[in-house]
Amino acid sequence: MEYVQLGKTGLKVSPLCLGCMTYGVPDQGGHPWSLDEPESRPFLERAWDAGINFFDTANSYSAGTSEAIVGRALKEFAPRDEVVIATKVFFSWKKRPNCGGLSRKAIFTAVDDSLRRLGTDYIDLYQIHRWDYHTPIEETLEALHDVVKAGKVRYLGVSSMFAWQFAKSLYLADAHGWTRFATMQPQYSLLYREEEREMLPLCAAEGIGVIPWSPIARGKLARPWTAQQATNRSTNDDYANKLFAKTADLDRPIIDTVEAIAAAREVPMAQIALAWVMSNPVITAPIVGISKLQHLEDALAALEIVLTDEEIETLESCYTPREVMAMR
Repeated sequence: MEYVQLGKTGLKVSPLCLGCMTYGVPDQGGHPWSLDEPESRPFLERAWDAGINFFDTANSYSAGTSEAIVGRALKEFAPRDEVVIATKVFFSWKKRPNCGGLSRKAIFTAVDDSLRRLGTDYIDLYQIHRWDYHTPIEETLEALHDVVKAGKVRYLGVSSMFAWQFAKSLYLADAHGWTRFATMQPQYSLLYREEEREMLPLCAAEGIGVIPWSPIARGKLARPWTAQQATNRSTNDDYANKLFAKTADLDRPIIDTVEAIAAAREVPMAQIALAWVMSNPVITAPIVGISKLQHLEDALAALEIVLTDEEIETLESCYTPREVMAMR
């Protein structure tokens, strides 16, 4: 495994990040397709053995049980100074005032809760999961700076938001001397490329590490069009249906093209879809979800695939611009 710098930081991470939303207790806020602790641990251990040192979870995944499962597993087989643990804050953890969002109070509570569940005394990368329209961004930025200075967090990152929001955050952090965001976690795949308009160029200009989620479009780019409802997750992933329900007619030509190129190379479709994401020099490490060992093998194999200019042009030629998703 060849490790890469995370943006302009001195932190080195694997070029793949293991997304841990799949791991959590189903009957404690998890998804119907969530894997409980005994089912999850082999994937976490295999990823570590394969050289992946970057693990991404969130306090909202399966009501916090994802953080607990990941923390206990990594503590067993991954030296703390070698592993990079990322988690997130924003979504409410219970339906009561101040239990969610990005206020100073909410952040201070959430970071301590995440540390407890993860079983560690610091978080390597602490990310705001969404933009909080009800809290001044200055309050959020200062609170995040304070948790860094308290030694609870090493680096800060963001997830899906508009480019103007990210630019404003970077400007304000610089103006006030607060800790700057080091990473951006956007949605990015062959089925959603709108971040190429403003967000990715902004990240390139500012030296931001880009760790996209859903690089295989929630599995849609891993299966032929005729097999889109072939798995437990594909039939029970309400969020995926929300993301792609309006673009089915636009998505099919892309999926068909991935299938054709994969067939010509005699490799699984997921490898082609992931290799395309990694061919973009702005991308640092795609976040991959693993619920079968074959998924991990495909992700690792994708690191070795170098698409030709012709293949990239063919894959990209099928894309039709679509509405920018407002992640709220």
